[in-house]
Amino acid sequence: MENHICTTCGTQFRATESEPERCPVCDEERQYIGWGGQEWTTLEDLQKSHRNSIRKKEDGLYAIGTIPEFGIGQRALLLQHPEGNILWDCISLIDEATIDFVKGLGGLSAIAISHPHYYSSMVAWSQAFGNTPIYLHEDDRQWVMRPHGNIHFWKGETLLLNQSMTLIRCGGHFDGGTVLHWLEGAKSHGALLTGDIIQVVQDRRFVSFMYSYPNLIPLPAKKVQRIVDAVEPYAYDRIYGAWWDKNILTGAKKAVHDSARRYIGAIKS
Repeated sequence: MENHICTTCGTQFRATESEPERCPVCDEERQYIGWGGQEWTTLEDLQKSHRNSIRKKEDGLYAIGTIPEFGIGQRALLLQHPEGNILWDCISLIDEATIDFVKGLGGLSAIAISHPHYYSSMVAWSQAFGNTPIYLHEDDRQWVMRPHGNIHFWKGETLLLNQSMTLIRCGGHFDGGTVLHWLEGAKSHGALLTGDIIQVVQDRRFVSFMYSYPNLIPLPAKKVQRIVDAVEPYAYDRIYGAWWDKNILTGAKKAVHDSARRYIGAIKS
């Protein structure tokens, strides 16, 4: 029995004797099946061919990403806090070197994930750190390919993880699309960790919002406005996106406002 991993999206599946026939996460309009057809790997094989790189982004924040790039290529973020460290988003590879590093920082008290494309090997990560609870929004329950008792589905619009970190349901890319507000980030000016619910683009003065990024399917104006409204009550000067250098280091709230105005104007013109 193996927990197979889809090589296109990086999602780990429940244990089966043979490879699953298809990946439902990829086989729908927001994602895609790899051009070579459906392919699978395992965590054991991934550990042989890849490693994780860990970089400090600011005090109390570390990025963890896989080299060479695997799946969608996102990197996770580890936030330190006296009440317990939080892993934001997740990646497919977990290995002994990564486990040792994270334990050296105090381990994990929770894992929270923005949307199903980054569920990856979340259960394996949870088990590696003493069955750390995983927080996913209830609206995306159907996309969990490896169900487990460590997964906690939350409902509503916000969830307080600790006194500094709040999950905010924005919707958009997925119904349960979530961002994390970090009150103490950016030297206490506040930071948003957004995955690609709010996508930092190549011109890092702006962000964008899409139903499907690889297939270029836009969101309607009302859903974009809902995202902006969901994060409006929170102070933030910085955004950490889903990839290594997709960050807005200052002026992030203005960037979100300007980007939404530009986006809504373009699709309504």
